[in-house]
Amino acid sequence: MTIDELQTMRDTLRAARYNGALTVRAGDKWVTYKSDKEMATALDALEREIAAKTGKRGKKRVLTYAEKGL
Repeated sequence: MTIDELQTMRDTLRAARYNGALTVRAGDKWVTYKSDKEMATALDALEREIAAKTGKRGKKRVLTYAEKGL
């Protein structure tokens, strides 16, 4: 798939997610997701694939851990 196709799919999926729809048209097919979490996972996968094809780094996650020393 081209970057433009991936970006179009991402934008379509985002719009459907924000509207609360679980069924999305992807090209000539219709995809029905079971939950918002499943949609979010698909959206993250698209973001990673777009980042890989454009040479950009993905999102960086920083976890903080604190402990009270007694």
